[in-house]
Amino acid sequence: MLIQLIETKPTDSEIKPLIENLSTELGKRFGDTGKNSFQEWDEENPKSVFVKAIFENEAVGCGAIRPISNEIAELKRMYSKYNRKGIGKSVLGYLENKAKELDYKEIWLETRKLNLEACDFYLKNDYKQIPNFGKYIGNEKAICFGKKLDK
Repeated sequence: MLIQLIETKPTDSEIKPLIENLSTELGKRFGDTGKNSFQEWDEENPKSVFVKAIFENEAVGCGAIRPISNEIAELKRMYSKYNRKGIGKSVLGYLENKAKELDYKEIWLETRKLNLEACDFYLKNDYKQIPNFGKYIGNEKAICFGKKLDK
């Protein structure tokens, strides 16, 4: 499966349906769409990157990084339309490499404890559980992961 990765914006017409699918799925499964945690996207910030995955002319996945600090990126809106096709791994790898280029030292993220597929995915990709950060502190439903980036 040859996946093409293209940097874009969350307002990209091909991205909107993917983000809506993600939000709908999260809402059904966990009672929260996750939309509130992605409203402050700053597309003018050169350390913010949004990417879409294309396979056979179809947008099939997306993901983003944005700064928590100069050295820590937050991973957001990871989504793959099809499971177990390497889409998520491709998007994650691209964003990790981009984070290194942008001089981030770590990537942090939050997901729901009940989202076992996401938890397993991040653990398989060398993320470790970290204390909840920012607005997730004290949120019993949230679990946070981090990964140190090697140069």
